[in-house]
Formats: sequence, structure tokens, C-alpha cells
Amino acid sequence: MAPADLALALTALACLGLRLAGVWLAGGLTAEHPAIAWATAVAQATLAAFVTLAIVAPGGALAEVPLAARLAGLGAGIAACLAMRKRMLPALLAGLAVMLAIRALI
Repeated sequence: MAPADLALALTALACLGLRLAGVWLAGGLTAEHPAIAWATAVAQATLAAFVTLAIVAPGGALAEVPLAARLAGLGAGIAACLAMRKRMLPALLAGLAVMLAIRALI
């Protein structure tokens, strides 16, 4: 086995092990546990960082979308998040839909 293949296999096994440990640990915790609140906050902060990067310095196909369309999508996503009691998936879908609609109009 090539060193790159071995490194990839070991990385995949480590990630799988960490996911299994997380599922096992989270299974014994209540929804109000501080560790669950921390994990939720980290996940939301990571998503916010990726969204900010996509708006400020997009790469790939997103770089072709005008800034106005990206900002309109952001505004719609924030509004949807607040209107839907902070549910992230509907907010992301609303922001994406508005961004694509504005891009089609421009």
C-alpha cells in the first residue's frame, strides 16, 4: 500500500472513530447538557464562518454571482432564520433561493 493510501485510510478510520465516540457520548446526554450546547454553538459558528467567506471572498462558480445577489441572499436567510425560530436549514434554503432569483434578474 502506498504511503498516501495508508494516510488516507488511517485518516478515514480516525474520523469514523471520533464520530462513533461522539454518537456514544451524546447518546447519554440530555438536550440541555452544556456539552450539547457547546457543540451546537461551534457548529453554528463554523457555518457562519463559511457563509461569511462565501459572501466576502467567494471562489469557483460563486465568484460569478454579483455581490448584490449574495447580500440579498444573506438578508433573506437571516430574516427566514429569525422568522422560523432559528431553524438553520429552511433559512439556508430561503437565502439560496433569493440569491439565485436575484442573480437571474441581474
